[in-house]
Amino acid sequence: MKFRNVLLGMFLALNSAGHAQEIKKEVLFTIDEKPYYTDEFVRVYKKNLDLVKDDSQKDLNQYLDLFIGYKLKVAKANKLGLQDGVAYQNELRSYRTQLSRNYTTDTKVTKELINEAYQRSLKEIKASHILFSVDENAAPADTLKAYNQAMEIRKRALAGESFESLAMQYSQDPSAKDNKGNLGWFSVFRMVYPFETAAYKTPKGSISMPARTRFGYHLVKVEDIRDNRGQVTVAHIMTLNGQNPIEAAAAKATIEDVYKKLKQGESFEVLAQQFSQDKSSSGKGGALQRFGSGELSSEIFENVAFSLKEQEQISEPFQSEFGWHIIKLLEKHPIKPLEEVEADFDAKIRKDDRSKLISASLNEKLRKKYIVKRNEKVYAKAVALLNDKYYKNEWELPTDLKNFNETLLVINKDKEVNVRAFLSYMFGQQKQNMGVKPLSKLADKLYGKFVEEQLSAYYNDNLEKEFPEFSYVMDEYRDGLLLFDLMEKEIWQKAKTDTIGLQKFYELNKSKYQWKERIQGNVFSSTKADVIKKVQQYLKKKKSADYIKEQLNKDGKVDVMVKTGVFEIGADGLPKLKSYEKGISEIVQEGNYYFVAAIDAKLPVSDKTLEEARGRVINDYQQYLEQHWVDELKKEFSIKINDATFARVKSELNK
Repeated sequence: MKFRNVLLGMFLALNSAGHAQEIKKEVLFTIDEKPYYTDEFVRVYKKNLDLVKDDSQKDLNQYLDLFIGYKLKVAKANKLGLQDGVAYQNELRSYRTQLSRNYTTDTKVTKELINEAYQRSLKEIKASHILFSVDENAAPADTLKAYNQAMEIRKRALAGESFESLAMQYSQDPSAKDNKGNLGWFSVFRMVYPFETAAYKTPKGSISMPARTRFGYHLVKVEDIRDNRGQVTVAHIMTLNGQNPIEAAAAKATIEDVYKKLKQGESFEVLAQQFSQDKSSSGKGGALQRFGSGELSSEIFENVAFSLKEQEQISEPFQSEFGWHIIKLLEKHPIKPLEEVEADFDAKIRKDDRSKLISASLNEKLRKKYIVKRNEKVYAKAVALLNDKYYKNEWELPTDLKNFNETLLVINKDKEVNVRAFLSYMFGQQKQNMGVKPLSKLADKLYGKFVEEQLSAYYNDNLEKEFPEFSYVMDEYRDGLLLFDLMEKEIWQKAKTDTIGLQKFYELNKSKYQWKERIQGNVFSSTKADVIKKVQQYLKKKKSADYIKEQLNKDGKVDVMVKTGVFEIGADGLPKLKSYEKGISEIVQEGNYYFVAAIDAKLPVSDKTLEEARGRVINDYQQYLEQHWVDELKKEFSIKINDATFARVKSELNK
């Protein structure tokens, strides 16, 4: 989860900064006889030196204490067996896979593909296609037949026949019967890479040469090209969809009243603060983060936002899946610069057909990097087992694979791969329906792919040996992940479930959790002084809020609005009154608005109950538990510090 990633980042500060000067590797301290060395301590200290704001944390004596505390927690986690947890092991593997991507890819090719994708993302294409299906492992004769058919239909289209009619007649895309081959608008990463390439390389109004994908051959006709519409920043006022007809009607009525006030010239930002039910944006005048197509969960909202042309333009009320909205356009943005989307594009490239180009480039480098020696006799023995049943997906492995333990190949003189692994690989690959003939050529192709997999696995398995920084990061992440799980078990969950301890902590610190003075009642607002005076007069006559609104909001105008509830004195939602005593308040003005309050009761300063303050109490209790945790661990484990070694480390680091 995201919180875990953030917390681990705080624990580890994993960056690629340069390492400290070389210091002799010695035992710095032990925990229950397990040694911890100077090189790790110096590396972590130097790496985190610029990140700490408190100069006291740069003191080496204090930092050693912090470092020992960290290792004590890891030791406790191992003592509890948390390192054997399935979730822990899965997450560690997942992180290693993620981290290894920086080492198991061809960065030059990846960069070129990212740049290409970015340039394509600047445009959207409207296209149609005709598909001629052929399996990606089809025999050459079948592939040629599909290609020739595609070329014949292309000639007819270029000669003037309707592309739509040809698509309906010949396309083997099932949807063509209904959409006549029309795919609508799309941009980068929406189609398989070869198809996308054909679309982006074909001029508007033209038809591509047959483009080969895993589905077959495509003829792509580019109908139109337009600029990507980029991003927008908007503000909105929202009333939530009701859960019943009465609530639904109230939500619609409120948004319509707000719209009338906007048409009367009232402030969008102030109305958003008062009436928008999107609490994440109301305090900011309704402002949302900038977004582009497909980045929100409501296409209706996006389309209305993009339809606004002029800055400050306000939409009419409309309903989305979530509620009623009024949108104000704040700013239009061009496409994001490359550096802002590079990481996202990198991730997408690894998931589509472009990744094959990256893999092919890396495989070529690994073949040059490592020596692969094949035992020709063993290879011939394996190939002799193949027969024509392989093409029908009916080939079987030998009944006793134990007789196939000979070494087929050796990688870099230290990894042996037996022939049994190759036979199992061939058995699994026959589902791909490879049509390569004769069998000797099929075997060579399978062997080539097998070697690529073995080289990649060998390289991945040895990343810690190849790259010291990779090993450092994995060690630190391994410890940090354990620490997270330990704190979850020993601190965070305990603070939530230890009801007796939590109640006791609350009782000892009750004075920290208090309600400020509050009022209970109705707060009326208007931009017109004469209207708010009438409100005050009605209130003094003990008229209800509904009566007042009915009398003053007439002829389609909304001159007065009301909020009902309990308000903390000093909170943003309550105007600054001269008196907060029970009764009808004086009229106050804030900005363009006039306010008057009908106060039913003034609630005094009082202690919050544990339930009312639970979130904050739990947070404070967690901090209390953690502060006393390390002291308990120091009693549980035996710690021995090599003072002479530490003195030498301090001397070197202070030079």
